[in-house]
Amino acid sequence: MPAPTPRIPSTAGEGPMSYAIYQLARAHRARAAAILREMDLHPGQELLLMHLLDRDGQTQSELLESVDVDHSTISKALRRMQDAGLLVREPAAHDRRVMVVHLTDKGRAMREPIAAMWRALEETSALNLSAQQAESFVRTAYTITDAINSRALPREESE
Repeated sequence: MPAPTPRIPSTAGEGPMSYAIYQLARAHRARAAAILREMDLHPGQELLLMHLLDRDGQTQSELLESVDVDHSTISKALRRMQDAGLLVREPAAHDRRVMVVHLTDKGRAMREPIAAMWRALEETSALNLSAQQAESFVRTAYTITDAINSRALPREESE
């Protein structure tokens, strides 16, 4: 049975690819959020853990740059994660105003569950795609991402 055709608002007809990306991102985020809830994580926390698993002992500023969110969002996420016992934050030896983030044993134990989450998302996402289609999609997605990121916002172009 063919997949149902989504009801697309008429104004989205001006950007069918962009609307499809929006729908895809929404569906993917919802599926990821459901898996993360089972792991007692909020969306975005897994990204912080992944960066810390790659390099423990980063400053909050380094993490901020890695995940590209605003300062208040990362502070709230790190506070929640510290309260959950996943990490500790401590002042840096060189500058007490700088906070360094370290994983706890509980945080390090999240490596496999997070990897399993990404495998599950990948399997679900690629369910109806050939390996070649999946590879092509990844290349296309990064090409689109680069195009979007290289284009300044209209406000910035005029400044």
